[in-house]
Amino acid sequence: MTRLIGAHQKRIIQTARAACATTLLVASGATAAPKGQSAAKDQHFMTEAIEGDLAEVNMGKLAQQKGQSDQVKQFGQALQQDHGDHLQKAQQLAQQNGITVPSEPNKQQLAIYNRLDALQGNRFDQAFAKAMVRDHEKDIAKYKKEAAAKSPLSDFAQQTVPVLQKHLDMARSLASGKSSGS
Repeated sequence: MTRLIGAHQKRIIQTARAACATTLLVASGATAAPKGQSAAKDQHFMTEAIEGDLAEVNMGKLAQQKGQSDQVKQFGQALQQDHGDHLQKAQQLAQQNGITVPSEPNKQQLAIYNRLDALQGNRFDQAFAKAMVRDHEKDIAKYKKEAAAKSPLSDFAQQTVPVLQKHLDMARSLASGKSSGS
């Protein structure tokens, strides 16, 4: 009987040690690799999302200033409004999740803005529409991928896809020379 109690006490002590070790690891901030990878992916997605919103707000303003057609100006207004609203939501979500947020578009987005800013009239309208088609096609793919990832950001991504699709449809309409009907 003494041997049974001794073996039982030994298992309890081993379990207690394992629990203490786990507690220390968690308290010290150690994380498993998959969680770290997930956090890095969330950071990357949110950084791209916020950079994209910042770029689209600027592009919307530019279209309202430089657009020749009323449709381009209206699309610019929609971009500024929709991406401005989305930017606020994205920044709030990032803050809630402890994600660092960028304060300006990325270098590629700034280069596209500068290239478009140098154009005038119909050349601006055409180049702007084509740039917005390419940009929104890429964005939709990223947001759909994030929505399917079952991450903490999946709902946010899923809710964004219809707005991006509306923008893509408007941009395609502009690029083809048809009225967007917005």
